[in-house]
Amino acid sequence: MTAKDRPDTIANPWSARVAVVQIPETGLHRDIEAGEAVCKALARIAGLRDIESARASFDLTPGRDDSVHVRGRVSARVGQTCVVSLDPIENDIVEDVDLLFVPEDRVRTFAAATADDADDESGRDIPDAPEPIVNGVIDLGRLATDVLFLGIDPYPRKPDAVFVPPSSAVDPEDRPFAALKALKIDPNPPRGKKPGQD
Repeated sequence: MTAKDRPDTIANPWSARVAVVQIPETGLHRDIEAGEAVCKALARIAGLRDIESARASFDLTPGRDDSVHVRGRVSARVGQTCVVSLDPIENDIVEDVDLLFVPEDRVRTFAAATADDADDESGRDIPDAPEPIVNGVIDLGRLATDVLFLGIDPYPRKPDAVFVPPSSAVDPEDRPFAALKALKIDPNPPRGKKPGQD
């Protein structure tokens, strides 16, 4: 997940702000949980039937370069509709988080340096671009919301759901040239009539 994936144009109902200057050198642990009203708001934004629960656990570790390493896990239980049977179903979402946050004005510098380091070692995946620390604050609620939304299955399906196409009897007369059969000319018309005349 990167900054560009975040729906920043949408008001965020789940907020848990942490000031970077208040994170001790030994690190900081935070557990957050969305209340009922927040769950309803999140479900409305995500187009879900409902969100039964949403919680997250984060460990924040400050770096010497003004960065903050955030590790954790986001879990939720969401109500959706099976795309096959249209029955209501519940899905559990569990997503791990491992992100680096840096001051907003240094995101591009960090991203370029990280990409260069990854290029030096063949076969090594390039890590995600760092997330911005905005006005000295990391919003863990916003982070949890982004991770939750990205973890939603866009095509939820019950394990035993099987698509059965509508059955219809096959008409043996229903062939591509069936309509032409009605126009068939009798080769032996009654006397006094030309072929094709009734």
